[in-house]
Amino acid sequence: MDLLDGRLKFRHLTLLIAVYDHGSVGRAAESLHLTQPAATRTLRELETVAELPLFVRVPRGMRPTVYGEALVGHARAVVAEIRRAKEHLTGLRQGQDGTVTVGTLLAGANVLLPRAVARLKNERPRLTVVVREGTPDVLHPALLGGELDLIVGRVGPAPGGGEALRQRMLYREPIRLAVRAGHPLLAERPAGGPVALTDALAHPWILPVEQTALRQELGALFVDRGLALPADRVECTSILTMRALLLQTDMVALLPELVLRDDEHLAALPVDLPSVGRTVGVTEAAHRTRTPALEALLRHLDEEAALLRASLGAGPQG
Repeated sequence: MDLLDGRLKFRHLTLLIAVYDHGSVGRAAESLHLTQPAATRTLRELETVAELPLFVRVPRGMRPTVYGEALVGHARAVVAEIRRAKEHLTGLRQGQDGTVTVGTLLAGANVLLPRAVARLKNERPRLTVVVREGTPDVLHPALLGGELDLIVGRVGPAPGGGEALRQRMLYREPIRLAVRAGHPLLAERPAGGPVALTDALAHPWILPVEQTALRQELGALFVDRGLALPADRVECTSILTMRALLLQTDMVALLPELVLRDDEHLAALPVDLPSVGRTVGVTEAAHRTRTPALEALLRHLDEEAALLRASLGAGPQG
């Protein structure tokens, strides 16, 4: 097998992805505006080049073999790079157009990223910004597969040793225990007095989902203090949902300090969480070429992060 001998064409890769996504040659052909015989012929050509079976027929279409599963990931990355090359050339030619697709985690979604995007759009109104929120187990594969240009949010140990990813810290943000203004825990404590973590366990909690590093840090803190995670809980990553629940109930949640700071309807409990915090930054695919749109967004992220570091009383980035 030699995929670099000139027989492998771009149309082979786009068809491979379409058959994988649609589950049949017929539906793939329709999505690519091809006839089914032409699509079938192209798939056979690809399997000949690969010298491996990429799909097997099943009652309702086509199922990828282990070889098809492996190749489609590389095909997506190649197609994504070609798309970026097109956007790069378009951006160079037109100066202001293009698209940048950003994955965001809880730590970057509500303060840093909106401010940077607002500045970017003010500078380049014709630029399209696509934002996808998710957890690391979803966003990291999407970044490596070429579906995302960048992830903004928590940085830390990357999956698989991190050789394929490049991470850069922008600032460190404390995490606070948040409740609604007027919550019983605030009313019951002496003026200026502390609240114990065990006091908060008398109320329902909103926890990060298990796939997040914040949940792991919180779990380690509870183990260190000989406590079990709250049984009465909701698991959530959406700050909008968390805020609505906090305002309507006596729940307790973990929220970044910058989210709480400007919300007069929420308050931070004076509970010490020394081992729980967020290192906010950016994650890129290590060997991918940056488009002009991505370069511009990164510049605005750096500028906004500098302002946030100053507001948090933090030193220069690490």
